Amino acid sequence: MAKTIRLDIVTPERMVYSKDVNMVIARATDGDLGVLPGHIPLIAGLAVWPLRILTEEGEVQVSVSGGFIEVQPTKVTILASSAELPEEIDIDRAMAARERAEKLLAAKEGIDVARAQAALQRALMRLRVAEKDRHND
Repeated sequence: MAKTIRLDIVTPERMVYSKDVNMVIARATDGDLGVLPGHIPLIAGLAVWPLRILTEEGEVQVSVSGGFIEVQPTKVTILASSAELPEEIDIDRAMAARERAEKLLAAKEGIDVARAQAALQRALMRLRVAEKDRHND
């Protein structure tokens, strides 16, 4: 069995990541999923959660906002609404988004609660990925 599996992370705008990796850990809508080379084929929806990528060099997290994961024995494809590598995350912008969402949720009147909660979840995930990357430097 091969030691690596190809990982492609694609958004409508660009190819975010394309490398051979040792393992991919994703949060699907029905639970966490660990993918190693030779995994059986599957397709699942993705939750808003950091995607963990394990390589020979260590672990990298990628901010992934929804989408789908397609797994084949030799390749994993992530089709995401948006995805950012840690170094691409604008921390000030993510913090501002978190504050906006928290204020909206605190007001509780005249807002789309589900939309505000989703915005808060995305901002917190982006901050988590950026913070983990800063501690790994």
